[in-house]
Amino acid sequence: MKLSTELMAFSRRIGHEFARPDLLVHAVTHASISGPQRPDNQRLEFLGDRVLGLVMAEALLSADTGAREGQLAPRYNALVRKETCADVAREVGLGDVLRLGRSEMVSGGRRKEALLGDGMEAVIAAVHLDGGFDAARGLILRLWGPRIIAVETDARDAKTTLQEWAQARGQTPPVYVEVARTGPDHAPVFTVEVQLASGQSAQATAGAKRQAEQAAARSLLCQLEAEI
Repeated sequence: MKLSTELMAFSRRIGHEFARPDLLVHAVTHASISGPQRPDNQRLEFLGDRVLGLVMAEALLSADTGAREGQLAPRYNALVRKETCADVAREVGLGDVLRLGRSEMVSGGRRKEALLGDGMEAVIAAVHLDGGFDAARGLILRLWGPRIIAVETDARDAKTTLQEWAQARGQTPPVYVEVARTGPDHAPVFTVEVQLASGQSAQATAGAKRQAEQAAARSLLCQLEAEI
């Protein structure tokens, strides 16, 4: 099998030349366009998630030999979660080469967080099966490298941190309210406000509701820190 021009360019962007091009084609094939002769990437996603997890665990242990499990776990979660995989996928232009059915094409599938994250994990698996674990490790460390170095000492997500802040002060959990939704159906933009029982609040806007909630929580945490 010969790769298309677009997939050859993608292969160069991620820094891996496939001996078995069919693995890359398999990795970018979404269930919406799969069939008996065209398997989707879900099995590869399953494998890629595990490969990513092992590489990240090793990398974090090497980066901080004195860190305790309680410090490593939130860093690990920050690096392997679907949002991070989707961010990496955007950086290498994975959305441009995903093979999608018409329904996903129309609904903006190339920009969807879940599809990008799943696809990135499938690509990791494809590299692992094509070149072995060392090739997959090299890919992950290249693409995730700056994130591993910059991961926060306490990388718990902002929503969790804000909830713990509120509970420590006897407050009820924060409330998240969608205050606006703009843009076309296939590419909506959400504005979310987070509210504390004590009256403090903050808003943020993003292309996914979960991202907007996280951004609003981070904004409110910054406000709270400034008041200390």
